Amino acid sequence: MLRSLFLAIGIMLVVIGVESMFIESANLHAAANTQAADLISSGNSAAASPKAWKPGEIFPFAMVAGGAIVMVYSNTLPKRFGRGEG
Repeated sequence: MLRSLFLAIGIMLVVIGVESMFIESANLHAAANTQAADLISSGNSAAASPKAWKPGEIFPFAMVAGGAIVMVYSNTLPKRFGRGEG
């Protein structure tokens, strides 16, 4: 189970890194004070303006490299913990 957790984390880091290679910025919307009616209505909502996030130049490569390292590490873990190797 621990092996699959690390593999999933590594894959997610690689996906985030590859996605951030293709974007210039991302708009993050806060969902703290939203109501269901605000999501249905097509008019302008009174929500706060979204925050723009711009990944740096090294961020995508760091995520891909970190994800690759975590995936390689997950392959070095034993298949089952708590049982004798013999």
